Amino acid sequence: MEIGIVGLPNVGKSTLFNALTGAAAAASNFPFTTIEPNVGVVPLPDERLSRLADEWKSAKITPSGIRFVDIAGLVKGASQGEGLGNQFLANIRSVDAVAHVVRCFRDDNVVNVMNELNPEDAAAVVETELILADLQQAQKAFDKWIKPAKCGEKEAQAKCDVLGEVIKGLDQGVPVRLQKVDQEAASQFQFITAKPVMYVANTAEGAPDETLLAPLRERAAKENAALIPICTKFEAEIVQLPPEERKEYYDAAGIGTPGLARLSQAGKDLLGLVCFFTAGQPETRAWLITKGTRAVKAAGKIHSDIERGFIRAEIYRYKDLETLGSYKAIQEAKKITLEGKDYEMQEGDVAYFRFSV
Repeated sequence: MEIGIVGLPNVGKSTLFNALTGAAAAASNFPFTTIEPNVGVVPLPDERLSRLADEWKSAKITPSGIRFVDIAGLVKGASQGEGLGNQFLANIRSVDAVAHVVRCFRDDNVVNVMNELNPEDAAAVVETELILADLQQAQKAFDKWIKPAKCGEKEAQAKCDVLGEVIKGLDQGVPVRLQKVDQEAASQFQFITAKPVMYVANTAEGAPDETLLAPLRERAAKENAALIPICTKFEAEIVQLPPEERKEYYDAAGIGTPGLARLSQAGKDLLGLVCFFTAGQPETRAWLITKGTRAVKAAGKIHSDIERGFIRAEIYRYKDLETLGSYKAIQEAKKITLEGKDYEMQEGDVAYFRFSV
């Protein structure tokens, strides 16, 4: 699953991507620096991995990762093909969720395509273009299905009913994700504004300017969306340092939880993911799966042979390891359960899958 990093040009998208991945994606003071979407897998920091690895004396630790896609900046008129609009909209349509980066810093040396710094207006420009793109798509689909619907085809009628509601909401400026429409039925049309969104406020170094953040906080609150304030420039500089030196710089800046860690966790929540672990002497590893995934499908995440030959899953909870202190104590307390293929995996499960092929 992927999160697309979107926003106006020059708001810090590629700088954020560089910080997240340590990659050398172009980050210049010009619009459209990023033309082809860069894709990077960002490790998800998780202290539980180290504790499990210590318990099992693992030779290798492998964290889970979230895929971020750096998509070039949208401009006003993108839905009509302005800038590189059509290409960018297609890239956004292919991701599962959106991290909307909004400029919340003042710097005369960095071009501002909005001319003046107004985070609320900047966020509204991007959302308006996405709404207009969805409106065009919805109307095109409606025109396709209305004739068979009038001829009595039930499937076409159902599609037109949903599309009619969606079009009405989009006309009123309401993104699909916030409409009171059958979201499952609407999902078949892959609307951009149906995707879950979090806002990333790209701030200046030091304490964020609350006068700039306030309208974004209000927007995020209305949408029940996360808002992550982060100085992408600072984070991109820190990520170039050796890992053992980074904490000192974060402490000096008064940052308890690094912005990248907060962003990765928010991304996990945005995608509706939970993390389970496999642990042993060869390797301790974290795996991300969608909430509600059954044990047999989680096993398939590791290898298709394990899914095909699934017998059962031996499960214990990481929190029990913390509480009881050791795997042996977990065994003695009979906290290990044997689960069948329909067991719904939970956050923090540690699993050993038995299978036969």
